[in-house]
Amino acid sequence: MNKLTPQNPDIFKQQQLRKHKALATGLFLLMVAVYAFCTWLGQTSDAVWIGYVRAFAEAGMVGALADWFAVTALFHHPLGIPIPHTNLIENRKQSIGDNLGGFVVSNFLNAATIRPYIQKLEISNYVAKWLGSEKNTELLLNEVLWLLKDIIQKIDDRAVAKFLAHKSKDLLNDLKLNDVLAGGLNQILLRGDHERILNYILKNVRGYVVANEELVRKKVKEESHFLIPGFVDNLIATKLTKGVVRYLNEIENDPEHKLRKDAKQQLKQFIENVKTDANWLAELQEIKNSLLSGDKINGYAEAAWKSLQASVLTDLSAERSGVKMYLKRTIREMVLNLQNDEQLRAKIDGWIRFNAYKYILKNTDKVGELISHTVGNWEGKELSNKLELEVGKDLQFIRINGTLVGGLVGLLIHIITKLFEN
Repeated sequence: MNKLTPQNPDIFKQQQLRKHKALATGLFLLMVAVYAFCTWLGQTSDAVWIGYVRAFAEAGMVGALADWFAVTALFHHPLGIPIPHTNLIENRKQSIGDNLGGFVVSNFLNAATIRPYIQKLEISNYVAKWLGSEKNTELLLNEVLWLLKDIIQKIDDRAVAKFLAHKSKDLLNDLKLNDVLAGGLNQILLRGDHERILNYILKNVRGYVVANEELVRKKVKEESHFLIPGFVDNLIATKLTKGVVRYLNEIENDPEHKLRKDAKQQLKQFIENVKTDANWLAELQEIKNSLLSGDKINGYAEAAWKSLQASVLTDLSAERSGVKMYLKRTIREMVLNLQNDEQLRAKIDGWIRFNAYKYILKNTDKVGELISHTVGNWEGKELSNKLELEVGKDLQFIRINGTLVGGLVGLLIHIITKLFEN
């Protein structure tokens, strides 16, 4: 029995139903046999007890047949005859579904019934304990990473690339490149980065001049007249080199040097030209149009997505995944907060209780509709068979009781009749 029950529950229930049907039918047949025997015996004997036993058996047969009819009429047509008000389950399945749905909603999903259970909910405490186990945390993280990888691998690459391209077009369409470029240059000016750039240029030019003094002499000789002596050319080249180096040093060491001021003024003017000059506007618009061309931007978007997808998948598959480490730190922090902050736990549990209570009460009608719809959509015969399988065994006791109680009532009537006759 124990083996059949968990593995084959329907088979076990069918066996039990057949067993109890056989018991009830056997009791009826016993009453038939007793009645027939007493009737035969009464023709040859005047024993008083025969009448009492026959009355008991006769009433028992009537009770057994009446209750057999009543029980059978719930699930089938008795003897296959379509008698009115029989096969009730199959014929009234929609009404049964509606009544069952209403019963469940009225008696199980009302405010008074569910409130005590809702008030006992302590989800935050349970989550903190469960995630407090390293094994459970690792299990959760592995499931999350697997889910993320599965989602990323199954995403439609074309759809993502199309989305990125569309958003990029919208962004570039609204973008004013002249304002962006001018704004960037203005930031360089405000932060004084142009001074550092100028110092870098001066330092490198000075180093180049010093390192290439011989080249300067050569160029001076090439440009000099053939009547000028070589030592004069060398002297001029040396003076020229030293003069340039000294001038560069002056610029580098003097924050208020005229060249610095001129460079700053030129940069300001350049920024203003970028913002307002029609030529600059046209050139930058041409660049933007080039970026917005369909093939290019689609190619950029597809390449960007492929690169991002490969990077994310590589990280998710790594032993020390950055995403995994981040999620683990976040979970640990959340667990610590839940364990140590009673007020936070109370707040979370209160929110869960309120919304669970509100959601259940708000959707009780839908539960009733679901039950009604489900039962109503069952095949009538299937529903009848399901219910008979579940309660038919117990209903056979009605037949058994009807046989015995009917017999006792018949016996009682027979006794009373005999008393009146005497």
